[in-house]
Amino acid sequence: MSLNRNFWLFAVGRFVSQLGWAVQDVALPLYVLDKTHSGGMMTLFILAEMVPVLVIMPIAGVVGDRYNRKHLMVGFDLIRGVLLFTVIAFGFLGIHQLLVVQLAMGTMSAFFGAATNAMFPDLVEPNELERANSIAGSSNILARLIGPALGGFIYAMGGIRLAILINAVSFFGSGLFEILIEYEWKTRELESFSQVVEDLKEGFAFFRSSRYLTTLMFFALFMVALGQPLGAVVMPYAFREVLKFSSYQFGLLESTFMAGALIGNGIIAAKVGRKAGRYLFYALLFDGVMILIFAWVVSPYSGLSRDVAFFLLAGVNVLWGAIEAFINVPLNSKIQRAIPSELRGRVMSAMIVLMNLSGPLGLVLIGPLLDRFPTWMVTLALWTGMGVVVAYYWIRYSAVLVGDGEAQ
Repeated sequence: MSLNRNFWLFAVGRFVSQLGWAVQDVALPLYVLDKTHSGGMMTLFILAEMVPVLVIMPIAGVVGDRYNRKHLMVGFDLIRGVLLFTVIAFGFLGIHQLLVVQLAMGTMSAFFGAATNAMFPDLVEPNELERANSIAGSSNILARLIGPALGGFIYAMGGIRLAILINAVSFFGSGLFEILIEYEWKTRELESFSQVVEDLKEGFAFFRSSRYLTTLMFFALFMVALGQPLGAVVMPYAFREVLKFSSYQFGLLESTFMAGALIGNGIIAAKVGRKAGRYLFYALLFDGVMILIFAWVVSPYSGLSRDVAFFLLAGVNVLWGAIEAFINVPLNSKIQRAIPSELRGRVMSAMIVLMNLSGPLGLVLIGPLLDRFPTWMVTLALWTGMGVVVAYYWIRYSAVLVGDGEAQ
């Protein structure tokens, strides 16, 4: 069964807006640093984008379940486009003005994300979710590959005004595709804040009552808590401080991982589909092998020259990225199938908040460890933690994680 018109309208619209956002996401930090030369101010901009998601997402999930998700998706794309056009038209380019804009964008992104995350599984047949998620993942990867290079070029050519203008146009372009999607949803108006509380309780009660969903979710949380520090901190630290790679080599290694992820998503979309879940533990095993190879390369025992280490890690990264697709796509698809559509906004929003909290918990611990212990030892500690989690879930819950069945 081929994916339908609604899915492709959604996928193309998301790619357009993700590309525009990637352009601004590179240009804005450059502008802030050029104007202030302050790491603290840069941190404030990052927090202004992240904090609203953590604070508002549960309420946004309630809104995404009660109101028409298509209208929310299109509306928040258009509103964000209007906001950015206003910034350019009135010259609201002061640092503190842009900080307020960043806060507003983060708030609207929370509502937009809650609606789109809940709506997405309704656009395809349940047995097509793996293919749909892999194609959507490939679209996101392409935006992340093209956007940063494009953003740096655009900022150099036209400054922050041009970058914001392109992002504004991308939101309108995305909205034009999304408005053509055929999607029906019965609106249930919110009449009081007590209804928000009751809806949140209902979503939490469903999450607690579903052993299948809690198993999937806590496995994902553990893997994020241990895996995110490896990719976000340990690997960049090793590339620059241990192996002394140049900025160019550093960027190429990031790109090789993304290329591998693109290949993995492409294989799932074209060949494997829903069967991808059957290979989850094989993917986790190979993931562990890649981590061990990385630990060996950055250890004093490898004896590799810098050039040999670079080419070896480039090859490892391609395989590593492809393997990650066979972990992320099946888990995401199983979670989506496990939640009824009428509860999906609330439950998935709560899960996103938990994901965004579990990653930073691991990140907080990794920095001090890297200051006290060699990178290869820290890597092995993370590998051991991940191995314990995988072994436990393989022994206790392999049928849930690998099986093709629906929520049990």
